[in-house]
Amino acid sequence: LVLLLSVLSLAAGGKLLVVPVDGSHWLSMREVLDGLRQKGHEIVVVAPEISLYIKPTKNFVMKMYPVPFTEEEMDHIFWRTSQDIFQEGSFLEKLVQIYEGMKNTSAMFPSTCTQLLYNKELVRYLEESKFDAVFTDPVLPCGQILAEHLSLPSVVFLQQMPCSLEFEATQCPSPPSYVPRVFTEHTDHMNFFQRVKNLIFEMPNYFLCDFFFQPYAKLASEFLQRDVTVPDLLHQGSVWLMKLDFVLHCPRPLMPNMIRVSGVNSAHKKLTQ
Repeated sequence: LVLLLSVLSLAAGGKLLVVPVDGSHWLSMREVLDGLRQKGHEIVVVAPEISLYIKPTKNFVMKMYPVPFTEEEMDHIFWRTSQDIFQEGSFLEKLVQIYEGMKNTSAMFPSTCTQLLYNKELVRYLEESKFDAVFTDPVLPCGQILAEHLSLPSVVFLQQMPCSLEFEATQCPSPPSYVPRVFTEHTDHMNFFQRVKNLIFEMPNYFLCDFFFQPYAKLASEFLQRDVTVPDLLHQGSVWLMKLDFVLHCPRPLMPNMIRVSGVNSAHKKLTQ
């Protein structure tokens, strides 16, 4: 009996700090958090006061912080970016659209992260709360900066990152001769010319990602008071929960800490016959 009582604490729920990303990213993450809460975990979500879908709820402890933009400005940026993403066009046209979308959002998202990290009262609360881990979506690496500051392990939850940074950060093999790149519409079975095309599609990533993530590298270096890059931050991720569907995505190499969680979606709908 004494032995059983001594291991009860091992089955107790942990305390999880959640740093989400707005939009559909949050909708799928919220399903996971509901399941964790039912298993007895204490969940604290930090989010901006102005967002599309992240709203105060009784299911979790919500810690909101102010941001320097209005709801109308945020709606316009999200609407314009979503319109550009779903427009048809050539690879070059899509590349320009992605660049324009990054330019539109590159000011709003880093400023949101800055407001979180330099909110002294909120950060002091997080430092004193003794969390067990950080649960975050690394497509915007603010949660990784916070995990590094709090010296906490991080569990990341994502489908994919721009420029395949998740595979660089985990040192996961991602050969262009085997793994199809975005917008190529190739499968994992490619002929020689398709592999050449796949390699060409990889090249723009180098300057697009540098443009998008440079503000976060600068912010992280200033906040942590040491030189740091975004891959350095992502490299600290302990577990990578990958929303890679077995039906929709080609097979590809994964590292041992990269776990497929196929079927976690932002909405459940009945399909017709």
